[in-house]
Amino acid sequence: MGKATIQRTGPRRGIGALAGLAALAAGPALAADGGEGSPDGGWGGDPWAQEEQGGLPFDVSGFVELAGGYHTRDNKALDDDYNLAELRGRLEIRGNWQRLDYRVKADGVADGVEDEVRGELREARVSFPVGERLDMRAGRQVLTWGTGDLLFINDLFPKDWQSFLTGRDSEYLKAPSDAVRGMWYGDAVTLDVVWTPVFEPDVYPDGDRLSYFDTQRGQQTARSVPTEDPDDLPDDGELAARLSGRIGSTELAGYAYRGFFPRPGEQVSRDPLQLTHARLNAYGASVRDRLGPGIASAEVGYYDSVDYDSSRPMQAPNDEARLLLGYDWELVANLNVGFQYYVEWLQDYDELERAWARSPQEEAYRPEEYRDIITNRLTYSIWRDSLVWSLFTYYSPADEDYYARPSVHYRVSDELSYTLGGNLFGGEASHTFYGQFERDSNIYGRIRYRF
Repeated sequence: MGKATIQRTGPRRGIGALAGLAALAAGPALAADGGEGSPDGGWGGDPWAQEEQGGLPFDVSGFVELAGGYHTRDNKALDDDYNLAELRGRLEIRGNWQRLDYRVKADGVADGVEDEVRGELREARVSFPVGERLDMRAGRQVLTWGTGDLLFINDLFPKDWQSFLTGRDSEYLKAPSDAVRGMWYGDAVTLDVVWTPVFEPDVYPDGDRLSYFDTQRGQQTARSVPTEDPDDLPDDGELAARLSGRIGSTELAGYAYRGFFPRPGEQVSRDPLQLTHARLNAYGASVRDRLGPGIASAEVGYYDSVDYDSSRPMQAPNDEARLLLGYDWELVANLNVGFQYYVEWLQDYDELERAWARSPQEEAYRPEEYRDIITNRLTYSIWRDSLVWSLFTYYSPADEDYYARPSVHYRVSDELSYTLGGNLFGGEASHTFYGQFERDSNIYGRIRYRF
C-alpha cells in the first residue's frame, strides 16, 4: 500500500532519522515562506522568474506529528501494550506548469511498534484538461465517493482499517491507489471513471498491532495468514464508474464496479491455508437532499460475487445486497447530530446454512443472513472551531456488538494542534466483527505541528 521500508532500525535510531527528515522538510518550507512577500503574492506571475529570484515554482508545506496509542485491556495475543508509537513527517509539494497541475505527498515514519523507519507515498499525481469537458488525473491518489459517514457501499476504493482502529488521523482511513481518473462534465450529468491497473486491497488487522478472532482455532490470535493479492496486469485491474447529476436540489448518482472484494475474508485458495480475493461486480445508486432541518441520504448496492459456487458456498463470498440510510442536522448552535442505518443481506443463505452445518465445531461462527448497524455522530465545537468534541458510535443489533470513537481536538494555532481519543470495542460474542477487537480497545494521543 505504498509502503517502502527505507531502513530497519530500533526506535531510538529511527526517531533520530525522522528528526533529520523533518529538518530537511522545514528548509524548503522556510524558503517558500520567504517568497510570500513578493509583489505578485508569492506564487503568482511567472514561476520560472520567481525561481531566478531565489524562490520555488511550487508550494511546499507539511507537518511533523508525534502519536502514541496504548491498549486499555490485557491482550495475551500481542507482545506489545502499544499499538501506536510513531514520529511522522509529511512533505507536500503542489504546483502547476502550463495546464498541468501536480501534487506530491510523502510521509516519513519512525515506527516504534514495528521498529523501523519507512517512507509512505500518499500522493504523486498530475491533472490536466483534455478539451473543454474532460479532466484527467493520473498517478498515486486517494479516491472516494458515496454518501456514507464511515460506512461504505459503492466506495470500493482501498481503506486502511488498521490505521483507523489504532488512532491515526482519519485521513489515513483512505488508502491511496495507483490509478487513472477521467471526469467528463456534461450539461446535466457528470461521468467519473477510474481505472486502477493493479488491484489495491484494503489493509486489515493482521496481528501486527491488533489481534483478531481465528474461527479455525476458535480463539483470539495475532498470527499472520498469507494473502495472495491479485497482481497481474491488466487482468487484475479495477474499473469503477459514477454517473451523477442534480434534479433541483436533489443529488443523484449511479455506480458500477468491476474488480475484487477488498477483504480476503474466507476465500481459501489452497492448502496450506492462504487467502485470496474473490472477483466482484458491484452496482448501486444514491440520493441526497435537504429534508426538514437537515440533510437526508440513501444509498444501495448489490455485490455480485463472480467466484461464488453454490456447491462450495464457503469458498467465496455470497452475493450481497446493501442499504444505507442517513440523516444529519444541527440540533442546536455548534452541535451537529448524525444517524445512519445500514444493512447487509446475504443472498443464497440456505446454501450457506447447509455448508456450515457440516462443520458443527464452527457453526457457532456462521454469519447472520441480515447484519445491521446503527451509527450516531455527535460533534460539538466552540471557540471558532478551535476546540471540537466528537463521539462516533457503531452498534450492531444482529451481532450485539459495538464500537465507540470518542475524541477531542484542540487547535492552539494555525500550526499547532492536539488530539486525544479512543477506540473502544465490545460485544456479546468474541467472534463478531466489533466484538473480536474488545481486547484491542485503546486510547491515543497526537501532537501535530504544521509548517
